[in-house]
Amino acid sequence: MIQVLGLSSHPRKDLPPAVDDVSFEACAGRVTALLGTPGAGRTTVLRLMLELEPGLGVTHFKGRPLHEIPQPAREVGTLLGDVPGHPARTVRGHLRMLCAATGVPVRRADELLEGVGLVSLREERLGSLSHGLDRRLGLACALLADPHTLVLDEPAAGLSAREARWLHGVLRAHAERGGTVLFTTGDSKEAAHHADRVVAMNEGKVLADLAAADFARTRLRPRVAVRSPHAARLAALLTKEARTERRSLEVVREEANRLSVYGSTCADVGEAAFRHGILVHQLADEVGDTGCAPEPEARPEPALSRADGTRRHGSERTGAVRPRTEARSAVTESAQARPTAPAPTTRTPGTGVSGAGAPGRTVPGPTPSAPPPTQLSGTRGPGVPGPGGRGAGARAPLALGTRLRDARARSAGAPERRPQGLAARSAAVVPAFIHVRPAPSPLQPLRYELRRAAGVGTGYLTTGVVLLTSALLAVLLARAGHTPQHRLLAAWPRQIPLPPAALGAGLLGAIAFGDEFRHPALAADRGTVPRRLGLLTAKLLVSGTTALMIAFLSLGCDLEVLYLVYGQELTRVPGNWLSLGAGWFALVVGCAWAGVLAAGLFRSTTAGLAAVLAVPVAVVPLVQHVFGGPSVRAAAGIVERLRELALPQWPFGGERYLAAVARLVAQPVGGALTLSLGALLCAYVCTTLRTRAR
Repeated sequence: MIQVLGLSSHPRKDLPPAVDDVSFEACAGRVTALLGTPGAGRTTVLRLMLELEPGLGVTHFKGRPLHEIPQPAREVGTLLGDVPGHPARTVRGHLRMLCAATGVPVRRADELLEGVGLVSLREERLGSLSHGLDRRLGLACALLADPHTLVLDEPAAGLSAREARWLHGVLRAHAERGGTVLFTTGDSKEAAHHADRVVAMNEGKVLADLAAADFARTRLRPRVAVRSPHAARLAALLTKEARTERRSLEVVREEANRLSVYGSTCADVGEAAFRHGILVHQLADEVGDTGCAPEPEARPEPALSRADGTRRHGSERTGAVRPRTEARSAVTESAQARPTAPAPTTRTPGTGVSGAGAPGRTVPGPTPSAPPPTQLSGTRGPGVPGPGGRGAGARAPLALGTRLRDARARSAGAPERRPQGLAARSAAVVPAFIHVRPAPSPLQPLRYELRRAAGVGTGYLTTGVVLLTSALLAVLLARAGHTPQHRLLAAWPRQIPLPPAALGAGLLGAIAFGDEFRHPALAADRGTVPRRLGLLTAKLLVSGTTALMIAFLSLGCDLEVLYLVYGQELTRVPGNWLSLGAGWFALVVGCAWAGVLAAGLFRSTTAGLAAVLAVPVAVVPLVQHVFGGPSVRAAAGIVERLRELALPQWPFGGERYLAAVARLVAQPVGGALTLSLGALLCAYVCTTLRTRAR
């Protein structure tokens, strides 16, 4: 369950706080609606509950605040606004990526796609989804890890009536399986119809916390819904009688043939219509703005009549709901007994189904011990003649045939067919609960990062542009001449700070963390991208591997293009290729890591790329100025000095590898890049520790 205790937001300058001391409970197995007009503070309450913004108070989810839950996505499923995913990612790829992030088996994505009706659209891009499909995907993301609690902000806003019924059916099915559901809405009809408990808010305070039935009875106006082809005449007669009897009555004509009567009952309206011989097609109790109960979806086979036997909050509508097969059989039997068409009749809120395409007037059925009444359901009064002058017995064969059909079915032992409500129908499309097995801790963020990087075409496009640019620069440098061989193969002219491969790797590294903040798919449960060292390690590994591939492919493309254009003369490998190759790969990987760390620290792709460019532009001149000269001289004789400091000898000639690393660091760009990486890593770790301390 959810326990909200004294939530209050911080004051906004001279304005009162958006939320002031809000407390309520949402019980397990129930659907709770947070009702309020725009600006009442509903969304702010949800954000305070999920710790997305600072404030006062506490919210317990099954007895614990959200920040004390190790994996919030497995306890609380949220849907706040649109799905925060990259617009170029596919629906299936987005769910599979979240499966990797939460440690859920990847088959869960396919199960949910089938459950929410997105199987045929699994390869569609997120940016091309309509609002209704985006709501379905958002609900699938909320249900991904089988959370006990669902917190949704206006989930049915902007949906059609059919989509809204489906969505609330899924929420009802989740609650019936023992889950807790809390959703916000600004429609009292939606709150009273689909929730078990309604918490009404206004100006940041709780005005009412009632059961849905009590809310509908005390906060909404009861009325009688009437449909008649003589609606205007009936309205005038009801108004005249109320004025004569000095009763308070209000009749609102909503459509050409529909009336809403406030201050009366179905019995009074039906008797008035009966006395004056007015044909009535519908007569039903409703509550305020809750409207009619949702009708079942149309089926290919037409039905003669239909009644809704569901029980709604705030109004009760009972009826003997008859399956379509029984209705058609009854029509056949009645046609054999009396071939004339049945006459349309009126209905009072009793039981029974009658009328050709419209409900008819009925009399409540007998108790099981009482004998069948002589007057059958669906009969007319003597003052309301039917078509062709037929009177009270016109409807008897239909009801009699139906009863015979029911008696034969009971005697044969056939199971009783009951219509399923909306929640029961929706429960069939919700995937069953699964046993979530967490993936191994080191591989979980790595799987997520691999699916994140491979799910969009940004990396592939960037790599293609880098290879093309590098090949063109190599050809142009070879044509101009006077370029050292190692710079020619790397396509690195002296006029640009970094080669194309290093810039591309730095850009991909910055995007790796920048996209997390631009499209925060991981921020739904904690409010921001989690600063976990495991996630950082996964991004460093994936970006480093990508940088190595880019460096290797760019060298290969440059060699191939130079060989095709100028022959073998310009493709000679330098003698110190090992140290040059190590320096080349270290430079590209270092730029990628600098982009990752800077983007994660400053929460921006632009900041990550700027940090990569700042290394050769600003850090290298600063380092050279501080040390007063080229730092290569400072590394002279470093191997001998290391031998003097180290008592044992380096095994297997390890001093050579140490000297190679020292030479790389001693280079201007290498030293500046090492210094930048160290500073960025320390800043990221300090920020992570500070966030955890909060």
